[in-house]
Parts: sequence; C-alpha cells; structure tokens
Amino acid sequence: MSHASMDAFALDAFIESIDCTTVADGVHHCTAFSGVTAFETEAGLVLVDTGLRAVAGEIARMLREKTDAPIHTAIYTHGHMDHAFGLEAYLKDDQEPPTVIGHEAIEDRFDRYELTAGHNDSINSRQFGGTAEDDGQQPGFGWPAQPPTTTYEDALTVEVGELTFELQHGRGETDDHTWLYCPERDVVCSGDFVITVAPNAGNPQKVQRYPTEWAEELRKILAVEPGTLCPGHGEPIVDDPDAIATQLRTGAEYLDTIVDRTIELLNDGAPPHVDIVTEIELPEPDEPWLQEVYDTGEFIVRNVIRRYGGWWSGRPSELKPAPRGDLAAEIVRLAGGVDRVLDRVETLTAEDELRRACHLADFALEATPNNEQVRTVVVDVYERRAERADDLMSKNIYASAGAYASEGRRFR
Repeated sequence: MSHASMDAFALDAFIESIDCTTVADGVHHCTAFSGVTAFETEAGLVLVDTGLRAVAGEIARMLREKTDAPIHTAIYTHGHMDHAFGLEAYLKDDQEPPTVIGHEAIEDRFDRYELTAGHNDSINSRQFGGTAEDDGQQPGFGWPAQPPTTTYEDALTVEVGELTFELQHGRGETDDHTWLYCPERDVVCSGDFVITVAPNAGNPQKVQRYPTEWAEELRKILAVEPGTLCPGHGEPIVDDPDAIATQLRTGAEYLDTIVDRTIELLNDGAPPHVDIVTEIELPEPDEPWLQEVYDTGEFIVRNVIRRYGGWWSGRPSELKPAPRGDLAAEIVRLAGGVDRVLDRVETLTAEDELRRACHLADFALEATPNNEQVRTVVVDVYERRAERADDLMSKNIYASAGAYASEGRRFR
C-alpha cells in the first residue's frame, strides 16, 4: 500500500506509477494508490474495486488497452473512497448500467459519510498532512460513490458468463468488507485484508477496526489455498501459493499477538490506557509485508482498548477534564512562565525525547497561542516528530500539528 499526501504532486506520481498486469487468463490487476482487478468474461468485465476517482480515468485507459468489453458487474470490497468512488470512469457510453455489488453495511457507510461530511473532510485532510481548513480541497476526495444495486449479508455466489465469484463478508479495516475467490482462475481479491504492509487496524481518527476478525478472515483466505492474490494495495502475488500462505499466516499471527497482549494487560486491573500502550511488548516482524509503513502496532493496541473498554482513559482527572487552555495555563504558571517551558521543550528536543517535548509544546501553545516564539518552537518540535515517525499516519498528523502551530492555533 502506498498511502501518501494527497496533493497534486502525489496524484501525478500515482498516475505515473500505474501498472496493469495480467495475473491469470483474462484477469488484469492495476495498481495506483489502491488495486483494481478486472476479470474478462463472455458477458463483459467484472471489476473488483474501482480505485480513487482522481486516477480511475487513467487506470481505465490502461485497462482498455487489454480489453474493450463493457462493465457487466462491479464489486466493492468496501466503501472507502480509494476503492468505491471511481466506477464512472470505466463505463462505455453505450453500455447498459452495470450491476454493483457490496456488503449490506456499505449503505450505512455512505449514509454516515453524508451525515458527517464536514468531519470526514477535516480528518482526511489532517490524515494527509493538512489542517481542517483544507477540507474538501484534497484532490480525489469527491463524493458520492455509485451505490450498490445488490447487497448481501454473509456470503454470495455470483456467476457472470463462464466465471464464478464467491464473495465472503468479514470485518477488518471496516465492517463492510468483502473478499472474493474466482475458482476458475484460482484468484483471490482480498480488498484491504491484505495491503502488503502492516494492517491498517488502528487508525487514530477513524471508526472502530476489528483486528481479531481480520486475523480470522486471513485464515479463511488461507484455507482456500489460492494460486494468485490481488491485494487492496501493493503488488499482486502471481502463481505462488506458498508465498501467499506465508503472508496470510504471518499477518494473522501479527494481529493475534497484539490483541492477546493488550487483553492480558486490560485484565490486569484495567490500568490507564497510556500505561497499556507504553508497557506492552509489540511484535517487531522482519517480513516486508508487516512493516509499519502506514499504521502502527501502538495504534492497533488503542483500537483493542477502545473496543473492550470505555472512552475514559483511566486517569481520574480526565474523567471530567478542565478545558485544555485552562490546564495549559496552570502548567505554564507552575513552571514559572512560558519561557521556562520552551527551554525545557528545546532541551528535550535536543535529547530526542520527543514524546515528552510534544506534551510541553502543546501546553505552551494552548496557554499562549499568540506568542511568536512559542509558535516557532512548537513548529520545530512537531516537524522533528514528523521526521522521526516511521509510519505515515503519525508523520502526517504531526505535520498537521505543525501547520496549526505555525498559524498560532492549537490542534483541533
């Protein structure tokens, strides 16, 4: 998976990197930010996902170099914008409307996106390094998607032409996820159950993820023993069942390990969340497909805590907390003034103790948002934090915090 900042430069890079590979007889997998798989059948094309709207036109152009058949059916693996928002680009002018299939929960997802459009625009902008005021200005974030004409609950078998598509629902990154197997071509399309880096099971700004069920679905895919796997993000694994099995098995083990260790600590007296997050021993896999490039194990831990616990952090003062500005002013006052806080921030930053430095930087900015020196120091610490971050999600949120600080605004 190659999630990156959604500016025009990044989109140009995605378009330039589009690769459309024939992975089996009449099966083509195109990668550009997310994957699109096309199955040729006697009745027309079956598309699995449609890609980000901003790059779907170029994917469609490359796909049309391989086949000019109309789109008979489109199957959404889930309702995220980089999987379900590009269908229109593939449709021929004179063709009949295609059948569009998705899990029944996808309709609730689209309704939620409409209900919380401003919220989603803001968090997507921050997730890709901007601020809430950038909402709606990131290329490719357009709404809406074409809704399904057919939905299902648990499983669905679809026959198109001479091919069979066995759809299976499971919860993982989302609650509306579908993976499918085409037995005639021995191809699995996994959606984001497989993204060729560590699972995106802990996004700090998004709704609940399901790492336990995610691991279960990876084992269900493993039981199919597919020869070729087309992932939601990244390159396909073609005609190599052993490599596929290894990737699926280790992915399930990675998730199970994090869940089991988190629950063990929860059961040990339900300590404050931050204690669990900082004390847990996280797996450190060597496999390239489990590197924490986008999400991180620390965030997955928090998602497990959120699922099994309440919203309260477990710290008594945070049950009914004081306003952020009031608390920051008290901390700065106790420290002897904002200059002393800034001195400590700079010392901690120089010592590469960035976690503590960021806490104090937040207090300084929230207490004195109009202080130019404070802005400069806070921008510096968050720029350094972004540089040090290994996972892209953290990197972009820290970059967003720096953008807020440069304007003298606390992160919101």
